Amino acid sequence: MQKPGNGILETRQHFEILDGLRGVAALSVVIFHFMEIVYTDYTKNFIGHGFLAVDFFFCLSGFVIAYAYDNRIKKIGTWEFFKSRLIRLHPLIVLGTALGVLALFFDPFGGQADTYSAGRIVLLCLASLLLIPFPVMPDRAFNLFGFNAPAWSLFWEYIANIAYALILSKMSKRFMLLLLLVAAASLCYTGYSAGNLMGGWGKDSFWDGGVRVAYSFSAGMLVYRMGLIIKTKLGFLSMTVLLALPFIMPWFSLNWLIEALVVLLYFPLMVSLGAGAQLSSRLRKICVFSGKISYPLYMTHYAVMWMWGNYYNNHKPAADQLFLIIIPAALLLTGFAYIAMKWYDEPVRKYLTRKRGKV
Repeated sequence: MQKPGNGILETRQHFEILDGLRGVAALSVVIFHFMEIVYTDYTKNFIGHGFLAVDFFFCLSGFVIAYAYDNRIKKIGTWEFFKSRLIRLHPLIVLGTALGVLALFFDPFGGQADTYSAGRIVLLCLASLLLIPFPVMPDRAFNLFGFNAPAWSLFWEYIANIAYALILSKMSKRFMLLLLLVAAASLCYTGYSAGNLMGGWGKDSFWDGGVRVAYSFSAGMLVYRMGLIIKTKLGFLSMTVLLALPFIMPWFSLNWLIEALVVLLYFPLMVSLGAGAQLSSRLRKICVFSGKISYPLYMTHYAVMWMWGNYYNNHKPAADQLFLIIIPAALLLTGFAYIAMKWYDEPVRKYLTRKRGKV
C-alpha cells in the first residue's frame, strides 16, 4: 500500500480501471432492473443482488471526490465546488426526467397517464428536475422519483457532496473513522431490519438510502485519505469478474449479513484494488468508454423499464425468450446512452462550463 503523496497519487493520474468498473456496475444495474420485473422473488433472479452496484457507486464516488478535491476545495471555494458538481450531474437528471414523461404518455404497451391531472404531472416534473422526492405514483411503486427511478441515488449523492463540501472535507481521519463506525452500525441495523440492503428508492425505505450513502461514501474517502491503494497485477478483466461476484451470489439465510459484509468490506477493497491494478494498453479504450457511458446509461435506461414492465405483464414471454429480449435491449440502451452523452450531455456541460467562466 502507498500513502498519498508517495508516488501513486502524486501524478494525479486517472484511475481508468475504476472507470471501467463503473461501467460494469451500471450495466449490471440495467440487467438487474430487467430481471427484477420478471422475478419479483429475488432468490430466483440470477443477478438478484445487482442493486448493490449502487453501494459500489457511492464508495467509488467518495474515493474520486476526495482524490479530486481534498487538496483544492479550499482554493476553489464551496460554491465553485457545488457548481462543478451541478454541471457534471444535473444535465442527465433533466434528460432522465424528460424520458420518463415521454414513457408515461407514449408507452406502446400501456401506461396510466390519464389517471394523473395536468397539475400533478407538472408537480412531478418539477420535483424530478429539482431532485425533490415526491413518491405519489402507485403505478410506479411509489418511487421517490416516478419519472426516473434511479434518481433516488443522485439525491443522496447530492446530499453526500453537500456534506463533503461543508463538513467532510475539513474532518480529520480520526473523526472520519468514528463516522464510519457509526454508519457501519446503522447499515447493519438497516439490513437486519429489512432483511436486505436494497432500500432507499421508495417512500417506505427513504432513510435506508441515507444510511447506504453515509457508509460507502465515507469508506471511499478513507480509502484515499489513508492511502489504502493496493498495487496488484490484477487487470480489468479480473477486476470485472471480482466485481460481478456479489451481484450474482445466491441468497443466504443470513442474507442481510452477507450483503452488509459486501458493502462494509468487499467494495472498499475493490476500490483499493482497482486504483492499484494494472491496465493493459489494449483494454484502455474499453475502460475509458465504459467509464464515460456509465452515468448516461444509469440515468437514461429506466424509461424503458416501465415499458418493459407493461410488455412483460401483458405478454408474459417464456423464459427462453428473455435472453433474446434483454441482451439486445441492454445493447440498444447502451447505444442510446452513447448518443445522449455525445449529442446532449457533453455539449450541455461544455456550454455551462463556458458560461460559468464568463460570470
